Amino acid sequence: VFSHVVGYVGPVSQQDIKEMDDDPLLELPGFRVGKLGLEKVYDKALRGEAGDSQVEVNAYGRVIRELERRDGQAGADLVLTVDAGLQRFTTKRLGEESAAAVVMDVSNGDVLALVSNPGFDPNLFNVGISGADWRQLNTHKHKPLLNKALQGQYPPGSTFKMVVALAALESGTITPDFRCSCSGSVELGNNKFHCWRKGGHGTLGLVDAIKHSCDIFFYEVGRRTGPDRIAEMSRRFGLGQATGIDLPAERPGLIPTRDWKFATYGSRWSEGESLITAIGQGYVLTTPLQLATMVTRLANGQKQVKPRLVRPAAETQAPEAKPLGVSPYALNLVLLGMNAVTNSQSGTAYQARIKTAGMEMAGKTGSAQVRRISMHERETGVKKQEERPWEDRDHALFVGYAPVNNPRYDCAVVVEHGASGAKMAGPICRDLLEEAQKRDPARKPMFRGRFAGAESAKG
Repeated sequence: VFSHVVGYVGPVSQQDIKEMDDDPLLELPGFRVGKLGLEKVYDKALRGEAGDSQVEVNAYGRVIRELERRDGQAGADLVLTVDAGLQRFTTKRLGEESAAAVVMDVSNGDVLALVSNPGFDPNLFNVGISGADWRQLNTHKHKPLLNKALQGQYPPGSTFKMVVALAALESGTITPDFRCSCSGSVELGNNKFHCWRKGGHGTLGLVDAIKHSCDIFFYEVGRRTGPDRIAEMSRRFGLGQATGIDLPAERPGLIPTRDWKFATYGSRWSEGESLITAIGQGYVLTTPLQLATMVTRLANGQKQVKPRLVRPAAETQAPEAKPLGVSPYALNLVLLGMNAVTNSQSGTAYQARIKTAGMEMAGKTGSAQVRRISMHERETGVKKQEERPWEDRDHALFVGYAPVNNPRYDCAVVVEHGASGAKMAGPICRDLLEEAQKRDPARKPMFRGRFAGAESAKG
């Protein structure tokens, strides 16, 4: 349940000795050091410092007397933001899926659950993992050793549309009353770009475009806005860069720009790439943790709150988060759209809504293609997701927050090859947000312990 968060300890290697400044503790037989997760990041702070004793001995090595003693210092207490019950519930809810889920506190970024599924048994590494166990973990198609929550990089699909909408509104490339007609496809040069709904959505505005997840609407918004403005807004919401959470090997994701395209491929940005970027495909990559951070900032509406796994000490003041710098009116339009996704009968995730009064959630579905659908397939009929091999099915995504009228918790779920964000990821997110509200860990007394804070440990 906690394998990817806490990590594990294992025997000291020569590389450990080199990295840890030849700490004499590492020479002790059977000594263990952190190898992964928080055990690795906070290894030195958690184990404390060894004491020493100077003694006088005779020619036979017998101790005559102790000359000087310096007692060892106990390691610090590390208190996590994770709610153990919610973490277990999340793990159980993901079941046998290859998936990741993150639940956060909207007000301060506390990570209340961070699960990468499947997990693994950390005890296998304590005395040195066997060859058979190592091969099994490394060849498993669901990659249990990968922390998908912060190392899995996925196209965000339609969960990205809120950021695109804000980039367009704030830059003035569209106005709040902008409307677009969707007939099911649009042509650009020699290419045809399709909406997920074959017959189209008709004419609609921003709130309805989010509610119905209309691709044609966002193709036009992306064409007008361009990648650079979208990238700038994405960074405000924590995308395309590491969040700085207290875990090793976090991946940054990718939000493309014109300069990035030219530097990477030596070619200029094409207008068609603006279209597919606007629906969270193409070069765009995000992690589940980044998506949860994005929703935290959307629901918070004021500050660039960062995720954290370690509670600061009582005497430590958390640094003030930067302002988002997004107009309340533009933000409100986007949130109205997210509310309609789950609470309007024609919304894409109405069937996955929270029905408990006062706990309703707002959200956004997403499905990310892992392979391009050819024109031949479109003409002859694309296979249904469940008829395709598992590895060819779309990734299923869902992001949401609750309660709608006073956001307290948010959640991001990615199910690898789960096919449908509405049918697979949406119900999981619903159950996690409902459980979070029932448990309400943010209202519980905060135990901080003796830990001096992340900066001192890292230093």
